[in-house]
Amino acid sequence: MYSPPALLFNPHLETIYPALLRKVNLRAYERERITTPDNDFLDLDWLRQGSSQLVIISHGLEGNTSRAYIRGMAKAFFQSGFDVLTWNYRGCSNEVNRTLRFYHSGATDDLDWVVQHAGNKLYKEISLIGFSLGGNLTLKYLGEKGNQLQEIIKKAVVFSVPMNLHTSCIKISSPSNWIYSNRFLRSLKKKVIQKSKVHSELDIRGIESIKTLLEFDDKFTAPIHGFENAIDYYTRNSSVHFLKKIEIPTLLVNAKNDPFLSVECYPEKDAIQNRNLKIKYPNFGGHVGFTLFSENGLYWSELEALNFIQSKYNA
Repeated sequence: MYSPPALLFNPHLETIYPALLRKVNLRAYERERITTPDNDFLDLDWLRQGSSQLVIISHGLEGNTSRAYIRGMAKAFFQSGFDVLTWNYRGCSNEVNRTLRFYHSGATDDLDWVVQHAGNKLYKEISLIGFSLGGNLTLKYLGEKGNQLQEIIKKAVVFSVPMNLHTSCIKISSPSNWIYSNRFLRSLKKKVIQKSKVHSELDIRGIESIKTLLEFDDKFTAPIHGFENAIDYYTRNSSVHFLKKIEIPTLLVNAKNDPFLSVECYPEKDAIQNRNLKIKYPNFGGHVGFTLFSENGLYWSELEALNFIQSKYNA
């Protein structure tokens, strides 16, 4: 199991250090813009070397393909001979998307569109990797598809997943996590204000008075995407409800000291009753942390993902 460097002696340092200070040297992505069925766009960033194997990596809340945790995972797999596809959710590639909707924790239609697009590239195997919100998205997608999942998708790995969106939202909004929730809120509010300049029907009155992510989801995320309210949105999109239906070998890693995750994000394997799931709850790691000061520059999460996807593990 994972053990952090001595200088990262609490979960906040484990979370903040890699987010702010990690530098990943990686060759430039090849950008591709694809059109969605509703005439919006998604910006995909590729690393290609003619491999028959592809990994698709999904980022977290208000992230994008330039984040160190995405670049680190991309580098690990590219160096190991894989093609890599990282993708930006709607509105996450530094350009306001066209439609009123943007992205959310359960928007598996966009992930499916990316998978379908990649599947047309004649790969023999595709694996999915997701972080945080992207982990929830990945697990929900796999559970929704169940035995209807494309056969080309062989394995999945997810890290730091808020599998219960409601209780995790409460957890991240606690006073000890103010620095994180406030940062997310500022970024989300900015995007909604920008979108309102294009979509006049988007009512942003009172946006400055919103103080929590739950309030934001209640006011904007839920109604924009067809949910009754924030609780309805959380309930219908929490990946914990989809775990039993996952049909491919999947590795789930949630650090026990993750400051973002509620206790409901650590279900016991016996309770899930799915032999396709391999679960690891290391004592340390923070949120999307897992720092290692290794000679090859790889983090523990990257080594775990490589080992799982390259292994013969069949649950």
